[in-house]
Amino acid sequence: MTSAVQSAKGSGPQPQVPATALLNPQRLRPVAYCWIAIAAITYVVDLLGRTRIGPTDGVHDPFGADFINYWSGAYLALHGRAAEVYNFVAFHDFETALIGHQIYFYHYSYPPVLLLLTAPLALLPYAAALVAWLASTWYGFYRALKLAAGDNALVLSLAAPAVFINALTGQNGALTAAVLGGGLLLVDRRPALAGMIFGLMVYKPHLALMLPVAMIAGRRWRVVGAAAATALLLVSASILAFGPGIWVEYQHNLSVLRTVILEDGSGVWHRMVSVFVFVRHLGGGVELSYALQTVAAIAAALVIGWSWLRNDPAHVRNALVVIGTCLATPYLQDYDLVVGVFVVVWLKSAQQDSQIAAHWFDLGSAMLLLMPLLAASLAKFTGLALGPLFLIAPFMLLCALAAERRQASSSVVAG
Repeated sequence: MTSAVQSAKGSGPQPQVPATALLNPQRLRPVAYCWIAIAAITYVVDLLGRTRIGPTDGVHDPFGADFINYWSGAYLALHGRAAEVYNFVAFHDFETALIGHQIYFYHYSYPPVLLLLTAPLALLPYAAALVAWLASTWYGFYRALKLAAGDNALVLSLAAPAVFINALTGQNGALTAAVLGGGLLLVDRRPALAGMIFGLMVYKPHLALMLPVAMIAGRRWRVVGAAAATALLLVSASILAFGPGIWVEYQHNLSVLRTVILEDGSGVWHRMVSVFVFVRHLGGGVELSYALQTVAAIAAALVIGWSWLRNDPAHVRNALVVIGTCLATPYLQDYDLVVGVFVVVWLKSAQQDSQIAAHWFDLGSAMLLLMPLLAASLAKFTGLALGPLFLIAPFMLLCALAAERRQASSSVVAG
């Protein structure tokens, strides 16, 4: 895409190409309001549908979907039964008893640190805890997004399709977006606080893969120190609370889940949007899939490292961290793309000073916003996990933006 982008530039300064009619902000706002209403109604209908037979949908899906794992883990940990969290049979038995009906075989795939962070949920009844979980994590996401989007944050935080997918599945995408996006926005403003926030990513380390690359390349040593100290503190606290053996059980649990969910490609593969799963469902073996995933991760790390080393504009290097992380991790689901909303805002900021044609920004933003909504349906229809294809346009656009900025800086120096 880089050559196409470059061809869109003139030999000299040009006025910014106006936004396309399809993505004109004046037209998008009423569309966003309509979508928010549709999503809210759909969510309520889906939630009520999970009460057909007790708190289930009658086909073994519980009320609140994946949230049952967070509440169950927190409850067991708070009542001195943390060892059961990583015992597949014991955990399933507890959740079945909680619901009162047979449900699918759910599991707890997070480090023991998350048991500490979510412990307050167990102080509430299950349904109230679900509301508290979705509301509090969404609010954290909204507050972080407000740092970047200002008055537009509220509509964006409600209208983003990934937020709907996250709520529908009772998942943690909004929490991860608040931590990763909020931390990136604070790196230059309050580095120590940013590092402390990044330290929380120890609960989901596969989505923090590019943070060390960016912070070290950018020489953000206060961020690095605060992040490492926070992560170490949380891990130590979990060992004091539950004993060191729980980390051994977690590692065993993780190895089993990696084989069953990721490598075998069973279960929720259609919601996976990583390079690894893309290659697996094209017929590639496990070794080839890991090899190509590694290539994608190295390429992303090189681009991110160079951008932070050169100190590109914050909206460009921050967006590269997010998109690069999505390309680098083998385990990425549709609800994880809530953080992509930050990239849409950062692309809009970058567009103001760029000579790149507006339709490239429209395309990149549309891909990020629609990916969580379309990826699973496309996967079921085609049998292919096409998620990474949605990331190509925004990643190439960010690379072009970084190159454009460096070219402008070189021209100034030469002048």
